[in-house]
Amino acid sequence: MACQMGAYAEDGVAMYNAALINDPFGDPAVYVECKYRREAVLFDLGDLHLLPPRKLLKIDHIFVSHTHMDHFIGFDHLLRLCLGRDKHLHLFGPPGFLQHLEHKLMAYTWNLVENYTNDFAVIATEVHPHAQTTKRYRCRTAFQPETLEERHAFDGVLVETRFFTVKGVFLDHLIPCLAFRFEERQRFNILKTVLKEMDLPTGAWLMTLKEHLVNGDADETPVRIRSRDPLGNVEETWLPLGVLKQVVKVSPGLRIGYVTDAIHSPENCATILELVDHADLLFIETTFLQDDMETAARKYHLTARQAGTLARQAHVKRMVPFHFSPKYKTAPHVLAEEAMTAFRGDPV
Repeated sequence: MACQMGAYAEDGVAMYNAALINDPFGDPAVYVECKYRREAVLFDLGDLHLLPPRKLLKIDHIFVSHTHMDHFIGFDHLLRLCLGRDKHLHLFGPPGFLQHLEHKLMAYTWNLVENYTNDFAVIATEVHPHAQTTKRYRCRTAFQPETLEERHAFDGVLVETRFFTVKGVFLDHLIPCLAFRFEERQRFNILKTVLKEMDLPTGAWLMTLKEHLVNGDADETPVRIRSRDPLGNVEETWLPLGVLKQVVKVSPGLRIGYVTDAIHSPENCATILELVDHADLLFIETTFLQDDMETAARKYHLTARQAGTLARQAHVKRMVPFHFSPKYKTAPHVLAEEAMTAFRGDPV
């Protein structure tokens, strides 16, 4: 992939890695992967060919900012890969999303899919400022739409799982465009010094311990601790969850912002600042140089300086600029340099 930005726990183990799939001039798409579960999240559906199938097949949730071609062309590639597999893809997009998705699905002939034994389905949610609609498209019924849910309220939360939450807000790109915030739930970091003091081994049982904590299980819950001695013999003991909590430090989870395709307006700026406030990592478009701000405004994009300034004002820890205009292909460093200068607050 184009770049690798990890979030590292205190015990030196990365829980989630987030990275651009393509280089900053390529189609927008950010892959967020959990290293300990077969689970990944995708922001935008640009060209996905650089991502190997084994990684694409880990994706369960996809958040599409809008359906301009460079943000949605990868859907066909992913669809082709998932056909014939037992897999459900959950997609989220802005107003008009379901119609655009249905046109893609209906562009193909599905007369033989009733013979498929696997249950592949796309479950898509179209979000409006005050409502959302979810439909299911099953391979075995030739992707005919089935309405699952129509709600008249949208509180900003798109997905809430045991491990993370994804929120969305609307930005103005002359059309409604979604920006996203991924927030890992509390992180449980193993304190190796305490583990040693308690004469407890490392091993796979620590992941079980974390699972109990994520689930909010009672202190009396027994936790099995298995290890091998130097001769290879298995040793096993049990301790209550409440006792084992002292080997774990609880800290806030990783926070990732994803912002693309938005004009620099007071309304957009206020929305972006609230969304990405104190994010650990922000992927933000830096499409034009500040010298070309009139072009940026005409095309409803941010300049590099505007993006960097927003990241600094939001107290973001790290910023990844992307979605560069091909206008700067001969000098690819200039956009990143302008963005990072503004992010650091250096004099121009």
